[in-house]
Amino acid sequence: MRCPQCGAPDSQVKDSRPTEDGAAIRRRRVCGACGQRFTTFERVQLRELVVVKRSGRRVPFDRDKLHRSLQVALRKRPVDPERIETTVSGIVRQLESGGDSDIPAETIGRLVMEALKGLDDVAYVRFASVYKNFREAKDFETLLGELAGDDTAAGGGAR
Repeated sequence: MRCPQCGAPDSQVKDSRPTEDGAAIRRRRVCGACGQRFTTFERVQLRELVVVKRSGRRVPFDRDKLHRSLQVALRKRPVDPERIETTVSGIVRQLESGGDSDIPAETIGRLVMEALKGLDDVAYVRFASVYKNFREAKDFETLLGELAGDDTAAGGGAR
């Protein structure tokens, strides 16, 4: 594994352990050239996923982009980073276990919305405002009305 600090091509594994959800192996590494310590994750990949954008353009699925999207929505919210990682793993598992390697971007957005709704209401609204391309305050009011209806049925706010 290439060192992120100096770019040396080799590093040594110092410690390996499964992640909390068991979906990956966390490896602590040290660079033989500069001594930098860093962490890598090894995951099983069932198939190569391709995201089909609204424009029809096809791009390789990027797990890190999904993770960053959730982190942005959850920025400054009281959600444990391990729960974010577990959520990302769950979404990826759903995508990989589906019948097709071509995944519409809308499907990923819908899965993220569902996941955020269960994690944090504020993050859900943040993501929805971008994903659904809100243009005016009325769009927020409508979404908040739907969320309030769900909370009444579910019995709570942020989880």
